[in-house]
Amino acid sequence: MATEKKFKVCLVSISLAKGGLERSCAMLSQMQEAKGHEVHLVILNDEVDYPFNGKMLNLGKLKTEKDSIVKRLLRFRKFRNYLKKQAFDVIIDHRPKNNFEREQFYSKFIYRELNKIYVVHSSKKTEYLTENPTSFSRICQKNLLNVAVSEYIENEILRKEGIENSITIHNAFDPAWSDKNGELPEIIQNKKYILSYGRLDNSIKDFSFLIEAFSQSKVWERDFHLVILGDGKDKKMLQKLAISKECAKQIIFLPFIKKPFEIIKNAHCVTLTSKYEGFPMVLVESLSLGTPVVSLDIISGPSEIVQHQKNGLLIAERSLPLFSEALESICFDEAYYLKLKANTKLSVENFSMQAISDKWNQTLQHAIR
Repeated sequence: MATEKKFKVCLVSISLAKGGLERSCAMLSQMQEAKGHEVHLVILNDEVDYPFNGKMLNLGKLKTEKDSIVKRLLRFRKFRNYLKKQAFDVIIDHRPKNNFEREQFYSKFIYRELNKIYVVHSSKKTEYLTENPTSFSRICQKNLLNVAVSEYIENEILRKEGIENSITIHNAFDPAWSDKNGELPEIIQNKKYILSYGRLDNSIKDFSFLIEAFSQSKVWERDFHLVILGDGKDKKMLQKLAISKECAKQIIFLPFIKKPFEIIKNAHCVTLTSKYEGFPMVLVESLSLGTPVVSLDIISGPSEIVQHQKNGLLIAERSLPLFSEALESICFDEAYYLKLKANTKLSVENFSMQAISDKWNQTLQHAIR
């Protein structure tokens, strides 16, 4: 058996705070260091919520209130010099790529003549293939690889744009999360609640749909609460919407916390009502902690995670009556609920840190010459 090579790897992200892609980047640093690789991280904003392994270059610390073009260029030069000096075997870039001119600059200056892998975290094409996907695909074709976090992204987005050097590696969950005892906020102790969590950006996550579905259902009349966990630009708007409902007293907003595991474990179920995703870790995290899920069957991710009527419910269309009915069935039929709950943890074993770490390691062993 050939000896596995150890590589010098640089992970690049906007930050390591609050979002799913940021958490997955931080976890990738842990997985790769555990495999014996030398790991470095470069982040562009000074925001770190998630634990990571390796050495960090935090370019965000160099930002000032008066951030001129000159200062920005100096940061980019520092970034480029760092990559050249460290002589990495590969750069794994998790940034959203929504501006073609910026990505040309990265390709021609920052990453020039360096091995790189782009990770695509969203099914919204303009977020990761810029506003000019045909031209940007030529940059991607020169990459060592392009990693999609769902099969849908690989097959329906990357390959359809002619990016054939693409594979799928799902994001991972940490089995140790179930052993971590966070605190259950006093306001939800001894309450039955449906949970939804994430960044409160309604244009993506559509929490307003969830509030409407909850209010139209009968679950709140039987003392179930809706807990919305997170922060974001639409929090006040969503709170205002909740207050306008007859069930207002049954809707609770909680701020973002770094370790929400106890809140997830104690939820009756977790919901996902996003308009689009890449690979929604909300579903994987919840199932890994033994909590069934109710999700809209949006185009990327949920159908690769949720087995309908086995570990949760997949709702085929964005219909308030259908979603309300699903909430009622999972809340009112205890035997049905317990059957779903019994299948949760086993259903996501393929997404464990060990499984995904092995896949990333095999990929690097084959890709880097």
